[in-house]
Amino acid sequence: MLIRIENLTKIYQLGQVQVRALNNVNLTINKNEYVAIMGPSGSGKSTLMNILGCLDVPTEGRYILNDQDVSNLTDDELAHIRNKEIGFVFQTFNLLPRATALHNVELPLIYNGTPRVRRRELAMQALERVGLADRAMHRPSELSGGQRQRVAIARALINNPSLILADEPTGNLDSKTGEEIMQIFNELNEAGNTIVLVTHEEDIGRRCKRLIRLLDGEIINDEMN
Repeated sequence: MLIRIENLTKIYQLGQVQVRALNNVNLTINKNEYVAIMGPSGSGKSTLMNILGCLDVPTEGRYILNDQDVSNLTDDELAHIRNKEIGFVFQTFNLLPRATALHNVELPLIYNGTPRVRRRELAMQALERVGLADRAMHRPSELSGGQRQRVAIARALINNPSLILADEPTGNLDSKTGEEIMQIFNELNEAGNTIVLVTHEEDIGRRCKRLIRLLDGEIINDEMN
């Protein structure tokens, strides 16, 4: 088992109002699963994604990732977990505009002190996995949207993370390019990567092997595709 969430609740205080974004959620995700989390705006899917990604902590309950309880870690400890265990893919790519594709992919390794030669080697291998080795020295402005997302996926893979979290990864792409990106995720899952993908697009959710639906901060459906 990779992820275990027990009785997880997240409450935000907005002025005098308390907003219960997640309400007593229980969830397990095993290694090598390919999961879509879906739900309308305000359902809690982004909050759940942030907690899964150690970008936020629950108000109540436990989150155990790879046998470690990360529910109450400090910001520094969470940052270490994010760098070691989690690869992120965002809708907006989040690439450095003046850096080459290779340098963008290298970034997580710079933060953890990997030597330069080894960084380059691993970054090129990651770009090869997403079919973009020939664009290694191009900057984001010289790449298409689909190519930028491939760079972002390569960056997510660079630390060989336990979990890849993808937040609306096809949201800024046309349908053909989105299909190509989903094919990459499918290949990564077949190679053993655990992927959790947040989307509001039904056809994208259906491409995953398991579909979890949220409504009003609660899981209302959990099914295999």
